[in-house]
Amino acid sequence: MNSIYLDNAATTSIDLEVIKLMQESMQNNFGNPSSTHQFGRKAKSAVETARKNIANQFNVSASEIVFTAGGTEADNLILHNAVVNLGVRRIISTKIEHHAVLHTLDHLKKTYNIKVDYVKVDSDGDIDLLNLENLLKNSLDKTLVSLMLINNEIGNILPVNDICVMCSEYKALLHSDTVQVIGHYQLDLQKTPLDFMVASAHKFHGPKGVGFAFFRKGFGILPMFHGGAQENGARSSTENVQGILGMDKALEISLNRIEQNKTGILKIKEYFISELTKLDSNIKFNGKSSHRDEGTYTILNVRFPFNDDMLLFNLDISGIAVSGGSACQSGSAKGSHVLKEILSDIEVSNTSIRFSFSKFTTKQEIDTTLLKLKEFF
Repeated sequence: MNSIYLDNAATTSIDLEVIKLMQESMQNNFGNPSSTHQFGRKAKSAVETARKNIANQFNVSASEIVFTAGGTEADNLILHNAVVNLGVRRIISTKIEHHAVLHTLDHLKKTYNIKVDYVKVDSDGDIDLLNLENLLKNSLDKTLVSLMLINNEIGNILPVNDICVMCSEYKALLHSDTVQVIGHYQLDLQKTPLDFMVASAHKFHGPKGVGFAFFRKGFGILPMFHGGAQENGARSSTENVQGILGMDKALEISLNRIEQNKTGILKIKEYFISELTKLDSNIKFNGKSSHRDEGTYTILNVRFPFNDDMLLFNLDISGIAVSGGSACQSGSAKGSHVLKEILSDIEVSNTSIRFSFSKFTTKQEIDTTLLKLKEFF
């Protein structure tokens, strides 16, 4: 049985070029970047070169990039720092953010007694911009807005430039969980002036366990981890040299081939949408996941006209890997908090599956998946 992987929003396979580079680094560049001898200096030089390369991809300076163990740590570092170090007393977000943000907000609210407000979202998962503006107007507290640029379950793309203007007008800081963006879209942080953003290498064919946080210049950083003075004092812990180099290479490959990858993936996705609607006209697509421009080309969230608790399991038994929501909660019996927020009780009771694609997804894999899905109708 051939396996079919359609859960790329959860993680992607590592690019062979990245594996090769990391293997060479493991063999030849194993020094501790904090050591002053030649082995340490060599490792430090490689890490700083990667930092500059990554910063250049987003049109920022290397000093604004802090390496972390992934997107979750980066979100935590930014949100915690905003409250503890930057004086933020109020955070505005939505209830359809990734749990890396939502659970962190819960913790900050309990620990530091900050105010947390949630922007309304409609049945498509789009935020209510008028409601956001009203929330920004009606407070004198120092405020941070935290909204993900691409939703990891329903694929909606945030109207980020409008929100940047709004936050600037009301002097609010802006953080975005951009994990589903990096490596799939070009992002110039001079043109899209986010104050903070995050990345996780394994979402764009890099290794797991490494990512970065972007802090716009001028915002000091207090660490959450205490020990050494790595990352200019922002994060104590020996840098993951091989992971950082792998992330740099994966980002370079992804962005250099971004239009080619987008065209190929979009063709696959639109074919899948067309064939699914032929399969049953009652199949629906959650959020903006089926939209060409308002949803990401990598995610399709499908709502079937029935409730089958075994569908995910049966697809897995057939060698087809998909998700009912984010990978972080796939083992939970609670279901998707995103879909519960935007769908009616009847709609959310039907089975929804997130299919997510990469440059390695083939039409043959889609055809095989469609054949299997036909068995459930």
